Amino acid sequence: MVYRVAAGVILDSAGNLYGTTEAGGALSQWGVVYKLNPAGQETVLHSFCSLANWTDGAQPVAGVIFDSAGNLYGTTVSGGAGGYGVVYELDAAGQLTVLYSFTNGADGGEPEAGVIRGSAGDLYGTAQSGGKKGGGVVFRVTP
Repeated sequence: MVYRVAAGVILDSAGNLYGTTEAGGALSQWGVVYKLNPAGQETVLHSFCSLANWTDGAQPVAGVIFDSAGNLYGTTVSGGAGGYGVVYELDAAGQLTVLYSFTNGADGGEPEAGVIRGSAGDLYGTAQSGGKKGGGVVFRVTP
């Protein structure tokens, strides 16, 4: 089954591609993080909405980035404890950790873009809604 892929992919040193789909997955059809090996075999690393009440997020529209340990980081547009998306870490063993859940208040909400990693390891990104005037925010998350 083919699902909408809205973001690009990243490549590791072994030639594997990593990316996201905003729909599909084994659980509630709210998106996945996947790995595609050089032979074209896909492995779903995480299906979103696997935790109670969507607390792991839903609809990962943006792609992912790596850190030096091989962990993946990204955002989802919806879901999470606050309901307005999350910043997540997916470790090499496939364990997803929600680093931040947006509330659509002063912290923002619905981060459609991904994150970048600063030199100190902090993650930076933008959220399209919330903030002081409702027009979005620039955020920083420390893993």
